Amino acid sequence: MTAEATGFELRLAADARDLRAAQRLRYEVFVGEMGSDGPLVDHGERLECDAFDAICDHLLLIDRRRDPGLLEDVVGVYRLLPGNRLPAGQPFYSEHEFDLSALHRSGRPLLELGRSCVHRDYRGGPSMMLLWNGLANYVLARGIELMFGTASFPGTDPAQIAVPLAYLHRNHLAPPELRAIARPPERVEMDGDPARTADRRAAMPMTPALIKAYLRLGGFVGDGAWIDMAFNTIDVLLVMDTANMSVRHRDFYTRRQGEAE
Repeated sequence: MTAEATGFELRLAADARDLRAAQRLRYEVFVGEMGSDGPLVDHGERLECDAFDAICDHLLLIDRRRDPGLLEDVVGVYRLLPGNRLPAGQPFYSEHEFDLSALHRSGRPLLELGRSCVHRDYRGGPSMMLLWNGLANYVLARGIELMFGTASFPGTDPAQIAVPLAYLHRNHLAPPELRAIARPPERVEMDGDPARTADRRAAMPMTPALIKAYLRLGGFVGDGAWIDMAFNTIDVLLVMDTANMSVRHRDFYTRRQGEAE
């Protein structure tokens, strides 16, 4: 499936207008739908911004039928931060929530994924698959080996998601050499009650679609979750080793090198 065949355009943000369109979509999803906030959120202009935007690439899914002048044409976005893009001494965005020492020690090319969202009218269609195809091309072109980023459960009450957190910890915990660790004091133990069931059938309906997609592709979670009061979420840190993806799902994630744009 290609973006062109479905009437979409898929590309990296090229200028300030593109970035503002991405920030407008992020505002509609994270602020409007989820109740998030932050020091650089512009409520007057309806833009969800932060200090990392300037050094990241922004993968955009554009519906050409929508009005670009109103910043409404971007209907999907992924924020991408390659490790070699970080200024000396600057941490990744997610390092204020998770200790990423194990990933840094690996010495392998890293890519932080963040701010992934799709306009509410486009969920359930081809949008997320198209974004993943674009992400695959990006990874192939840059030789990325480890991808990671936070993924969120809505709300800030760990008791409400104790079952899926326990399931993730018991069945998808990253190996020690790739294991990020949630930082206190906002850290939440994912398996704090050993007596609580971690049945997959009970956990999956409570698990966000993005997390389930990473798991299908061989992703792992870090040790502990983190309560993000500003974003009104509880976050887990997902890590994917592109070299160790299962053969069954590698073609789902990546197209052959010869098909890359």
